[in-house]
Amino acid sequence: MAGHNKWSKVKRLKAVTDARKGKVFSRLSRDITMAAKAGGGDPDGNARLRTLLLKAREANMPAENVDRAIKKGTGELPGVVFEELHYEGYGPGGVAFVVQATTDNKVRTAQNIRSIFSVHGGNLAQNGAVAFQFLHAGQFLVAKDLVAEDKLMEIALEAGADDVITSEQGHEVRCGIHAFDKVAHALEKAGLKPESAEIAYIPTTTVPVDAATAASLEKLHDALDADDDVSAVYSNEDAG
Repeated sequence: MAGHNKWSKVKRLKAVTDARKGKVFSRLSRDITMAAKAGGGDPDGNARLRTLLLKAREANMPAENVDRAIKKGTGELPGVVFEELHYEGYGPGGVAFVVQATTDNKVRTAQNIRSIFSVHGGNLAQNGAVAFQFLHAGQFLVAKDLVAEDKLMEIALEAGADDVITSEQGHEVRCGIHAFDKVAHALEKAGLKPESAEIAYIPTTTVPVDAATAASLEKLHDALDADDDVSAVYSNEDAG
C-alpha cells in the first residue's frame, strides 16, 4: 500500500510525544465514553471498547481517567453529551477524505474542519460525495512476524472475516461491521494482538499524486489529526 497508508499512521501514533499526551488522553476519553454509551461498559461484550482500552493502555493513560470515561458513557457519572459525526471533503489533487469526529459542539467542529481544509488547499463536500469511494468495514492490522498468512486466514475466515491481504507492511484482515466483535475475539483467543483494530473507511480506489501534492496532503492530515474533535482521518491518495 502506498501513499498515506494505514500502517504509516499506526507508526506515527505510536510515537506520540509527551507534549501531545494531553490531547491523546482527551480524545481517547471521548471515544471510550461513546463506545461505552453505544455498547455498554463491559469490554468482554464490547469489542470497540476493548480495542480502545488497549489503546489507552499503550498510551499510558491513567486508569482513573479510563474508569471515569466508561462511567460517563454508561450514565453512572454525569458528563458532556458527545455526538459522533463524519465529514467528507477533497484535498489537494482531488484526493477524497472522510473525517470522523466526536464533539459536544457541532457548529464549532464543522467550522474548524472547514477552515483546515480551506487553509490546506481543499474543501468540504456534502455527505455522500466521497464516501462511495471507501469501504466502511472492520479492519485489523497484524504484524507479519506474529503469524503466517495461511494460519491467519484460517483463524479470521472461520470467525467471519471477508478477506486477509498481506503486503510488505503486514497482514490486513477485513470484515463486515457485524462480524467485527467475532473476529476480534478470534484474534485475541489465538494470542494475536493487532497493531490496529477499528471500524475504518478503507479506500476502494486511489488517486495518484506527485511528491509536491503528497507533501501538501501530509500537512492537511497533520492539521486534521491535531484538531481535538477529530478521532480519525481517511484518504485515498497513492503517492506511488
